[in-house]
Amino acid sequence: MPDLVDVCPLEQLPPGARKIVTWEDLEIGVFNCDGQLLAIEDRCSHDDGPLAEGTFDQATCTIECPRHGSLFDLHTGKPKTLPAYVPVDTFPVRVADGMIKLEVD
Repeated sequence: MPDLVDVCPLEQLPPGARKIVTWEDLEIGVFNCDGQLLAIEDRCSHDDGPLAEGTFDQATCTIECPRHGSLFDLHTGKPKTLPAYVPVDTFPVRVADGMIKLEVD
């Protein structure tokens, strides 16, 4: 059974916003992509650098690695451009009682 991690109240993450959450030894970026809540591991698969701090495009639901420019799909974790070619983990997100919750294993 996955753990549920409280992220923040829904009103604190409006469309176009992001929040980085730490759970155990993982950092996870939670994004509001035009009303859709998505979460991705904050680690570029190309060089293990931070990912969630990069340029977030809510129109395409992508995040661009700030180090080398790989573009990742927030729905799937798959890179859309090189140099990264290995996907990163994504996590289910839900809202319960007005609180954004992240499902992690």
